Amino acid sequence: MTDQHQPASPTPAPELFTWEFAADPYPAYAWLREHAPVHWTRLPSGVEAWLVTRYADAKQALADQRLSKNPAHHDEPAHARGKTGIPGERKAELMTHLLNIDPPDHTRLRRLVSKAFTPRRVAEFAPRVQELADHLIDRFADKGSADLIHDFAFPLPIYAICDLLGVPREDQDDFRDWAGMMIRHGGGPRGGVARSVKKIRGYLSELIHRKRAALSDTPGPGEDLISGLIRASDHGEHLTENEAAAMAFILLFAGFETTVNLIGNGTYALLTHPEQRARLQQALGAGERGLLETGVEELLRYDGPVELATWRFATQPLTIGGQDIAPGDPVLVVLAAADRDPERFADPDALDLSRRDNQHLGYGHGIHYCLGAPLARLEGQTALATLLTRLPDLRLAGDPADVRWRGGLIMRGLRTLPVEFTPTSAQDC
Repeated sequence: MTDQHQPASPTPAPELFTWEFAADPYPAYAWLREHAPVHWTRLPSGVEAWLVTRYADAKQALADQRLSKNPAHHDEPAHARGKTGIPGERKAELMTHLLNIDPPDHTRLRRLVSKAFTPRRVAEFAPRVQELADHLIDRFADKGSADLIHDFAFPLPIYAICDLLGVPREDQDDFRDWAGMMIRHGGGPRGGVARSVKKIRGYLSELIHRKRAALSDTPGPGEDLISGLIRASDHGEHLTENEAAAMAFILLFAGFETTVNLIGNGTYALLTHPEQRARLQQALGAGERGLLETGVEELLRYDGPVELATWRFATQPLTIGGQDIAPGDPVLVVLAAADRDPERFADPDALDLSRRDNQHLGYGHGIHYCLGAPLARLEGQTALATLLTRLPDLRLAGDPADVRWRGGLIMRGLRTLPVEFTPTSAQDC
């Protein structure tokens, strides 16, 4: 572990990872970008890591293959063992997924699963996403109030990713319960995340066995992803059962929480920026989708669902932003800070749904760029357009200062989002 010290700053460093910081981390990130753009810090878990906060440095780090995704390269002290990944994934033998491996294994596994996220496949899935959005709004439209996280932003991507994976409808509520425990982080019982991971692992093993027994000789149209993974492993692609289970697990884990946060954070940003929300509603009312598409990209930049990119570990000495990084050091790229860098974005703290020059890092960069980004964009666009169209006077129920954000290191999302609106019936829409 490195023992290098950074030069002293004329002002003290802000306190990171407090509840106050979680509510609005952007002033602290602005301080880091200016005074300590590559900053050595101790995280709440006790693990120490470098935080990379400037856009140019972040983009370099995300694409630098000297930074490995494999935790085996972590020069970890005993107190940090097992604290750099998803709780319970090591014990559940779910480590061999895209967030933990490097080429050539990463290249092989990503190729196998990428066909599920082609533009054509995502476009074919669009009617199902719209059906889910309408169905969920139908459940609360006549009540005049809702918690948009619990009632809408959370279940929509869960049911969508379950459909894509091939989880039978009768089992999807179980998945919803397990996933709910996984995103509650500190809000649930101690060890709850690891127990949920273990339950998901057991279920996926059983589902893989059932699907393998029922697999036809040739794939049908729109074959589910788990069946596709089984078929690939049975036809010489060298996908082990552990790899298939780990792949299905990470697609569930990474494929729903990011979209929960995109919908939740995005809706909150629109409700607290009424002039931008009015522009979008006017465009949607006129049947124009251009502002919706650029708007979702801006929401991803402005207050995106992933605050820090997942863990990377130096495999050899390197320099980022003038700071020397030692082999074994963990590196965390702060996407939320990079995407507000005034060196890259004009007026970065302003929300502008029509922003054009918007090469944000919300879904990463390089070979680990988010595989499910096309599906997440579809879900985000569909969810926001449906909410604003069906509930045109949607508004926060209470003071924005009372909104609470979930704790946690990687993701950024709301615990709840209480809203009010004029009640409507499903028949009115």
